[in-house]
Amino acid sequence: MASPSRPRQRIKVASSSTTGSYDQDEDDHVHAIYQNPNSRSAFERVLDTPQASAAMVGVLTAIAFALRFYKINQPEQVVFDEVHFGKFASFYITREYYFDVHPPFAKLLFGLAGWFVGFDGHFTFENIGDNYTDNHVPYVGMRALPAIFGSLTIPVVYAIMKETGYSTIIAAFSACIILFDNAHIAQSRLILLDATLIFFMSLTIYSYIRFRKLRYWEFTVEWWSWLIATGFFMACTWGAKVNGILTVATIGIAVLVDLWDILDHKKGFTMEHFWKHFMARAVGLIVVPFIIYLSFFYVHFAVLTRSGTGDTFMSPAFQETLIGNELLMNSQELHYYDVVTMKHKDTKVYLHSHPDRYPLQYDDGRISSQGQQVTGYGHDDVNNHWQIIPTKALPEVGRGRVVRHEDVIQLLHVNTQTLLLTHDVASSLMPTNQEFTTWPKDDHSRHNDTLFYLNIIDADSEDPWKSKSSHFRLVHGPTRVSMWTHSKQLPEWAFKQQEINGNKNPTEKSATWFVDQVISTESSEGLSGEQVLKEPKKISFFRKFAELQLLMLQHNAGLTSSHPYASGPINWPFLISGISFWTDNDAQKQIYLIGNIVGWWTCVIALSIYVGIMGADLLARRRGIEPIPDAARGRLWNSAGFFLLIWAVHYLPFFLMNRQLFIHHYLPSHLASALLAGSVLSFVLSDTVNYPISIVGRWTKMRKSEYADLGMKGPVVVGVFTFILFLMFLYMTPLTYGTPGLDGETINGKRLLSSWTLHFAAKEIAEVS
Repeated sequence: MASPSRPRQRIKVASSSTTGSYDQDEDDHVHAIYQNPNSRSAFERVLDTPQASAAMVGVLTAIAFALRFYKINQPEQVVFDEVHFGKFASFYITREYYFDVHPPFAKLLFGLAGWFVGFDGHFTFENIGDNYTDNHVPYVGMRALPAIFGSLTIPVVYAIMKETGYSTIIAAFSACIILFDNAHIAQSRLILLDATLIFFMSLTIYSYIRFRKLRYWEFTVEWWSWLIATGFFMACTWGAKVNGILTVATIGIAVLVDLWDILDHKKGFTMEHFWKHFMARAVGLIVVPFIIYLSFFYVHFAVLTRSGTGDTFMSPAFQETLIGNELLMNSQELHYYDVVTMKHKDTKVYLHSHPDRYPLQYDDGRISSQGQQVTGYGHDDVNNHWQIIPTKALPEVGRGRVVRHEDVIQLLHVNTQTLLLTHDVASSLMPTNQEFTTWPKDDHSRHNDTLFYLNIIDADSEDPWKSKSSHFRLVHGPTRVSMWTHSKQLPEWAFKQQEINGNKNPTEKSATWFVDQVISTESSEGLSGEQVLKEPKKISFFRKFAELQLLMLQHNAGLTSSHPYASGPINWPFLISGISFWTDNDAQKQIYLIGNIVGWWTCVIALSIYVGIMGADLLARRRGIEPIPDAARGRLWNSAGFFLLIWAVHYLPFFLMNRQLFIHHYLPSHLASALLAGSVLSFVLSDTVNYPISIVGRWTKMRKSEYADLGMKGPVVVGVFTFILFLMFLYMTPLTYGTPGLDGETINGKRLLSSWTLHFAAKEIAEVS
């Protein structure tokens, strides 16, 4: 947490001691205001007892479970992204490989929950609205998992506020903002990832606060325990959803501030002492989380051993590790003089040629070679057949006739008996790229222009070329262009087929092809069509892990297509729009993801007040005025400042993203803003705070404690606010739970902002006077 602005009180110790002494945080030991705990209001004294706190957290937790499990069996249909995450859970049970942009931890838990309640994995979650009951899916048990996590988040939020020194009533205030929030409840009742993400994020924050409170008991068992716990829960957060990496960044920033403080030579610590702290944090917050994160993927790969929907995302080498994969079952070594068909990896068109020729002049006035057209064609055809011709002497029989990586080959178009050729003539659609055509095989005048290097991707020298599994680039010998295609169609003179041209980048990733079929071969494997059961190949775990991580990043960044309910980050704190999760046209029921407008707007106001308070305080102190007591200022900088850091790190990066974004991406930041709202309310009601909050160490200079006293103002304000918050929650429950159905006029009343796109709303007819 950020250091206070006022210099800390220091204890002088021998400089040779590596134990040293931390200066006394203003957030720990008061020196301005002393207070007898018995002089506080009666209500404050009662609420501050362990029994009252336990009763409060018990009531809050019970309500949380009740609200999140209420009618959890409704609707009994697939809702929103359950089509994805329910499906992924089923794949763990059937052990079929899939691909997703998110890490596997939360989905593994869903798979485990489904297995535990008897789900056989054969329901495919294909469409929103598919019926669970008709297909005998134990969906309630799977929905129960996020409901449990969502419910347990409430006591963790309460505990965070208590551990940072706030009174029971303030801790309850922050917890209630999450407890009665319609968006958090809706997300927690469905087979979605956010409840798991937010639960482990809150545990990470709680553990780090407990760790920081033990800074005067450094390197003790308890200190190490909370450090390791922080790393463990941080890994779970990261493993639940890809944006959990923002929690990692938050803790990283806080740790850097902490280490910078320890590095201060005025504290009297040696560099040896600093490096001990550095290494401890490196182990607890880097090594341990990374091992835990790796373990999620180790289990993921160990469970998903069968071929599935995710195969085609992976490299051929990866695919051949999966039982029943097409590449594993059907790939065979290619020999010279084999006749094959070749497909482009991305666009899936065949390399094709036909007797028709390029026109003499294109529409833009450029002149062509008038050679035979070479195109990309999307259908099976005899004009897709090419024979592999050697450019070296071959033995009569044996392994010497196998085509290998980096061989120089020619490709003979079987139907026209012409050789594939490219030359320094501009292609039809892209003047910067070279034209591909063919040349009569018996005319050797352009022999060199028909030579191509076979570059098999991720292959070693002498590796054989295989059908299906060997992705390759065909690089022209003299000009070093790679054979490439793109999705734009040629004109009518080429029958609207795709253009094949020479890309001047010989390592262009999209210039990747594979042999789809072997039409004829002299191989002893033959073309019997009988599948021989082959043992899956093995590659190292770390190679698999690295490949999947790269693909996850690429595909996550590639989610740029439009969506009717996508929204920008600037809209999220104000609830400008939500997401339609599910509708029932017959009963006019719907689930619309939207937050509790009272709670969300309160958090926005609290953020504004906090920035205003701290800004005004900084300006005042520049003029020698101290408007805020030191103790209260220290709490605002440290605890509230840490909450602001969490909010900012989980929110601001979305402004830099070009991918699809939705309001549920703001839920982690909303939780942080609820914590900050509690801090601001505590300051507004009273400038008294609870001290000490850190565990006193052996060298800590003791000072008299101070106790927060909100008087009757606290319970009254929080009670009134919670009542209004609860009323708003009740008003919006038909949109949160998807029941009961509403008529058009009632739905219009639920649309608190005109930007909310609710279904079944009645048309409003303007009156004409």
